[in-house]
Amino acid sequence: MERLPLQTLFRYPPVFKSPSNRWKDATSMEFYGKFVSLSVKRFPRRVLLKSIGFNSILLRVSPVFAAPVPDMKEPQVVRTLKLDSGVRIQEIIEGEGSEAHEGDVVEINYVCRRSNGYFVHSTVDQFSGESSPVILPLDENRIIKGLKDVLIGMKIGGKRRALIPPSVGYINETLKPIPEEFGPRRSLLSHANEPLIFEVQLLKVL
Repeated sequence: MERLPLQTLFRYPPVFKSPSNRWKDATSMEFYGKFVSLSVKRFPRRVLLKSIGFNSILLRVSPVFAAPVPDMKEPQVVRTLKLDSGVRIQEIIEGEGSEAHEGDVVEINYVCRRSNGYFVHSTVDQFSGESSPVILPLDENRIIKGLKDVLIGMKIGGKRRALIPPSVGYINETLKPIPEEFGPRRSLLSHANEPLIFEVQLLKVL
């Protein structure tokens, strides 16, 4: 008997259900699982038939029996902030070092995603884990205003996740942070007219 592959996609419900309320709830994000590959090995005919019947019952009662779901724990949120600009912030880690103020120059790592969870750009390599931090001035004429508002008040070692509306995002192509490579740069700017989620870690205040 040939091996019969069975693939199951685990997907969590999207956060933003419609354009009218896509900024309404920024306290959670959409995550995607991975395909889980299962196989049926060679069994006697009688055992196989009984197994198929039993498994169909389990699948109807609870999909948990069909395939194990890995633990996906969200980091605990210290507090949630909503700014007048429409930026919504989740404080993940408060940090313990110096606090960033307007006009400072900071060094950060970040991950940028679309509001539906799809990856756009990051200073951290998704495969190796190596990072290439960026240095940014906290000046809204040089970086996107929404990110500046997120970074002000952060302490070294702190982490925040924020939903940034396009009105305080990439309103022009000169604003940072923006990748130097053509492909990532084009990908980021192609989503400039929609809300973006930034996860940032403050490394230094220079």
